Amino acid sequence: MATGSLWQVQEEGLREICVLLEQHISPTSDKPRIWQQLQHCSQFPDFNNYLAFIFAHAEGKSVEVRQAAGLLLKNNLRIAFKSMASAHQQYIKSELLPCLGAADRHIRSTVGTIISVVVQQGGVFGWPELLQALVQCLDSNDLNHMEGAMDALSKICEDIPQELDSDVPGLAERPINVFLPRLFQFFHSPHASLRKLSLGSINQFIMLMPSGLLQSIDQYLQGLFALAHDPSAEVRKLVCAAFVQLIEVRSSFLEPHLRNVIEYMLQATKDTDSEVALEACEFWSAYCEAQLPPDNLREYLPRLIPVLLSNMVYADDDESLVDAEEDESFPDRDQDLKPRFHASRFHGADNLEDEEDDIVNVWNLRKCSAAGLDIISNIFGDEILPTLMPLVQAKLTPTDDLTWKEREAAVLALGAVAEGCIKGLYPHLPEMVAFLIPLLDDKFPLIRSITCWTLSRYSRFVVQSIGHQKGREQFEKVLMGLLRRVLDTNKRVQEAACSAFATLEEEAAEELSPLLEIILQHLLCAFGKYQKRNLRIVYDAIGTLADAVGAELNQPRYLDILMPPLISKWQQLSNSDKDLFPLLECFTSIAQALGPGFSQFAEPVFQRCINLIQTQQLAKVDPVSAGVQYDKEFIVCSLDLLSGLSEGLGSGIESLVASSNMRDLLLQCCMDDALDIRQSALALLGDLARVCPVHLQPRLLEFLNVATKQLNAPEMKETVSVANNACWAIGELAVKVHKDVSPIVMTVVSCLVPILKHAEGLNKSLIENSAITLGRLAWVCPELVSPHMEHFMQSWCIALSMIRDDIEKEDAFRGLCAMVRANPSGALNSLVFMCKAIASWHEIRSQELHNEVCQVLNGYKQMLGIEAWDQCMSALEPLVKDQLSKYLV
Repeated sequence: MATGSLWQVQEEGLREICVLLEQHISPTSDKPRIWQQLQHCSQFPDFNNYLAFIFAHAEGKSVEVRQAAGLLLKNNLRIAFKSMASAHQQYIKSELLPCLGAADRHIRSTVGTIISVVVQQGGVFGWPELLQALVQCLDSNDLNHMEGAMDALSKICEDIPQELDSDVPGLAERPINVFLPRLFQFFHSPHASLRKLSLGSINQFIMLMPSGLLQSIDQYLQGLFALAHDPSAEVRKLVCAAFVQLIEVRSSFLEPHLRNVIEYMLQATKDTDSEVALEACEFWSAYCEAQLPPDNLREYLPRLIPVLLSNMVYADDDESLVDAEEDESFPDRDQDLKPRFHASRFHGADNLEDEEDDIVNVWNLRKCSAAGLDIISNIFGDEILPTLMPLVQAKLTPTDDLTWKEREAAVLALGAVAEGCIKGLYPHLPEMVAFLIPLLDDKFPLIRSITCWTLSRYSRFVVQSIGHQKGREQFEKVLMGLLRRVLDTNKRVQEAACSAFATLEEEAAEELSPLLEIILQHLLCAFGKYQKRNLRIVYDAIGTLADAVGAELNQPRYLDILMPPLISKWQQLSNSDKDLFPLLECFTSIAQALGPGFSQFAEPVFQRCINLIQTQQLAKVDPVSAGVQYDKEFIVCSLDLLSGLSEGLGSGIESLVASSNMRDLLLQCCMDDALDIRQSALALLGDLARVCPVHLQPRLLEFLNVATKQLNAPEMKETVSVANNACWAIGELAVKVHKDVSPIVMTVVSCLVPILKHAEGLNKSLIENSAITLGRLAWVCPELVSPHMEHFMQSWCIALSMIRDDIEKEDAFRGLCAMVRANPSGALNSLVFMCKAIASWHEIRSQELHNEVCQVLNGYKQMLGIEAWDQCMSALEPLVKDQLSKYLV
């Protein structure tokens, strides 16, 4: 190409770069130094031309050097392609295309990757020669050319499928329509690589479903059936993946063929290749989650359940088998320490946290089969028990060492169906639990650990039967059995036991009180002997215990066991040690549980939180003088612990706040650019407003303005938790500082009204908090809010009627009454909705508010006259009228 030929390669530069690349791939070289030299070369505008030349032409150089040049080129183009001179762009493109048919497979594969990056950066229309070259190669009948083009095309389909389904100037049809017939043809190729790449490419379009594929959907399905028994496992895996995706997003296409597809997937779930079986096994969960009619699946259950159960047996190469050999004397490896994420504090009904955390996070056939059985049990319930239970019993009967994996899988199955089949299993639970308890002492660690998990799945029912003697005895046996396992020598069992125990604690709550001492002794003994990774789970179990028993924990004999080890750990850890996170969380739960009882420990804890926040805010701008790397998690955990302290100590936190610079730090956090810091800071703002508003007063307006800003965020869906906490905090401030909120009242109301009017699809807590805060503002400033009430009365009353009875709802109704007194005509058009909101109370505990509501209703009855009032009443359901009769004279 003319533009390309202007650039000439210089021998000296070529030699130099080749030497660097050879050193770069040599195992003995000084990697950081070579990397630095390569980075230095990157500053020359034609460095990437050299890389392209070496990649395309360096005959005599090893394939490894050419490949290294190609991979470096790919990384550079990803960053710099758009800013390169167009002559250089053209040169590089012209060197890449001939490599599509390279004799060496590694070069073909690398060129496909580079081409995909160029298309990501410059689009298909920016490279018309590429489409011609791909079509020529695909039609060439030369295996290298066909494979090279297919490799590049499959990468483009994977990375940017939408590029191929768009109009390209100068082309009569969209690129995907040019390629589809050729891809379908390759389904019948004698070469497995082409069958795999063509099927993989089309699968990328199931979600987008371009019109070209839609019109040839029958051809695609016929192609899938033709490849269903392909000798290549990789092709069979892609067939399964296609059926899974189709059932998820385009199930109507499969309906005419559903019996054949189910039959095929049932066989594929038993495929000798475990990756094919895993892909096929995803189908059962996908089918159930797509909410398709269960009847189509019902007749296959007697054949499907045994397959799932046999897939749940540990494979011989499962890495858990190796891990399970490790006892506590093995030090933790770095990769054992998964990064942990702290969920910021959230005020309201439905926190957005995800509950289930799998024990070891590698997805495999065993876990996928157990998940499938779980979902199937939730859809078919007890219907599956006649098939499942004889199989489980058969696996549990032999007790020899050779069959332990079968026994383990049977215990896993009992845990998997705990939710779905509970009705049918309920009468047999005492025998089942009695059977499981001895397995906690089995000689095989993986049987001990799975038994912990399965017992935890039934813990709600174990706790429910505490009422009678036998039930209480069994509860104590389960509890003591799990505590024994908490002190197991095997790390995997420790982890499972601690997690299971935390679940039992949540269910048992105050039933744990009589056993507190023995529980604390075991947990703190574990605390002393666990290594880093499992230590986090002990913190969680201690925190959960504090949440469960609350103030019961506030007794010297318990605190003497609990606090010294935790305080000593607290003192050992430096301010940059991430092991502080779970400890901060644990202290948060303890502070809330002990209430004023925590005050003897509060001062150093409070001070440390303030220091952590200060250090991190400095580290954000100047890590060198802060002495630590910035990590926002320290700020979030510290803010949440301060919230726990203010909740626990109440007004007792006042002296600590007074003697610190907390107010200024908090304001800074409320304005942070990180969402989770703002979320936790606003939660703390609301908590402090409750207990010591006087210390917020000097910067009150700034706090109010910052909180109000959060309600106006354009991307409210992403920032819903921040908006939720801001809304709650404004309401808490309003009831404490009264008229001092007046400067922001109308701005806040103008943000809350759209939330209430467009409530569908928004987070439930945000709607509740918006309704309560609107009421609180109306209560403290009725003269400002009431003139506008007819604009929001209807949607506000709908939201109020969804809120359960509590203090916050009382405040909101005080606002309702205050507005009606100030502007009675403003609610006339929404009277029916107001009546429904009043009827949503089970009982108004505050006599004063009860009287105010009576006055409002009776006032309207007089104002309207008997005829109009009766007409209004006739629009209400009998239940609502019944509830209202409490308030009417």
